[in-house]
This record gives sequence, structure tokens and C-alpha cells, in this order.
Amino acid sequence: MRCPKCACQDDKVIDSRASKEGSIIRRRRECLGCEHRFTTYEEIEHQELTVVKRDGRREAFSREKLRAGIQRACDKRPVAQETIDGAVGRVVEELGERHDREVPAMEIGERVMRELRTIDAVAYVRFASIYREFAEVGEFVEEINRLATQLPPDKRQMALIPEGEGPKN
Repeated sequence: MRCPKCACQDDKVIDSRASKEGSIIRRRRECLGCEHRFTTYEEIEHQELTVVKRDGRREAFSREKLRAGIQRACDKRPVAQETIDGAVGRVVEELGERHDREVPAMEIGERVMRELRTIDAVAYVRFASIYREFAEVGEFVEEINRLATQLPPDKRQMALIPEGEGPKN
């Protein structure tokens, strides 16, 4: 590692700590030439995924685009940012495990819908309506009915109660 002050390549590591859930290592270093201390970060280099669109086009996978799509679906819903971040992390991790270079856009959409189904029923239907390109009201009704049969009874009841009108203690 080259010292940012004197450009010497000899240094020693003073302290190492894992950060960001163990995916990054922070190292404090001291230059052996000028004794300047500096910090470096080390992380696993992931091979970039390419998304294969429905029409055959290819584009670089964007974690931020994924986050924005999930965020839009959860807009004005009682979903914490940590929950959204967790969903993004799980989707990215699974895609990375299952694909080396290219991932079909359809698989990303299906994976996001599985996440949203467990997070919030309304966010799931919002995302599904765009992803599956619903053209008629009947398609919304079919999807909501399908969702209702898949939810456990307590979640089904809570999905029917308007926000702010739930049980009072």
C-alpha cells in the first residue's frame, strides 16, 4: 500500500476491524518511512452482473435501481428503511449466488415479488401491477385474491383493516 503523504510502499497494519456486517475490513496503517497514519478499506470484489432485459438488451445490474423499485412499491406504507435495505441485500445475495455473469430481468422481478409478499401486501400488489403489466382491473382482483389465499389467516385479516384503524389497547 502506497503512503498518501510520502508515497513510500512500506507500512505496517496497526489495527484491523470488520465493518458493514463483516463484508468490509477497515485497516489502520502506519507508514514506515514518514510515520503517517492512514486508513484503508478492503472488500471482496464481486464480478458485476449483467441484466438481460425482456427484449434482449443487456445493462449493468444496479443495486440502486433495485432499491428504488422496492422503495417506490413501499411508498407511503409502514415499511421501515431497514426492512427495505434487508430485502435489497437478500435479493442481491441470492442473485450473486445463483448467477455468475448474467441474470434475466424476469428472475429479478420474481425475486423482488417474493420479498415484497412477505413485507407488505399492498407494496407487493403495486410492484406486481407494474412488473406484470396489468392492463385491466380484473388482473388486480385476481392477484389480490391469489395473495389472500397465500397469506396466513392473521395477515389476511390485518391486510383488510385500513391503516390506523387496527385494534386499540
